[in-house]
Amino acid sequence: MLGVERFRISERDLWIAVIFEKKIDGITFSLDGRGFLDERIRSLISFLTARGVTVDVQHRDIKSPFPDRVVKTVTGEIENEVLLKELSFRGVTPFERRVYEFLTKRIKRGNIITYGELARALGTSPRAIGGAMRRNPYPLVIPCHRVISAGGIGYYTPKISYKRFLLEIEGVKKWTS
Repeated sequence: MLGVERFRISERDLWIAVIFEKKIDGITFSLDGRGFLDERIRSLISFLTARGVTVDVQHRDIKSPFPDRVVKTVTGEIENEVLLKELSFRGVTPFERRVYEFLTKRIKRGNIITYGELARALGTSPRAIGGAMRRNPYPLVIPCHRVISAGGIGYYTPKISYKRFLLEIEGVKKWTS
């Protein structure tokens, strides 16, 4: 099933789409309207399907509590860690899950960590961390936007401006100017 809702945050429209059955299988979002969100939904469906997750989106725009819970993590009303139990983790490798859970439990709202620091904490390489961040099927809940490069803000899918927006609403000023 697919739940889609539009929210207004910091004078911007934030579209959130959540693919779910009993738990959340994937999340995507757009600050650039429903058309771009639909592109992101197609990309997420492709990713999940390639990872062996059965996705049923015949039931589209279902009223679901998940988009609202996701936006509450964005605004800080709910800690990211609280939503971990609502993620299915289907299609996620054991390594990715370890990275996502560590990041979500340890790097709280308003804080950042570098790819290298996260890699050292988990005994892996910065490139492996970057790959896990790029493949994150739960953005906004798994706060991959809080992971930056040693020399700057780093990359972000779908757009670097989205990463700046998320860090800005969390109060991280250094990387948003």
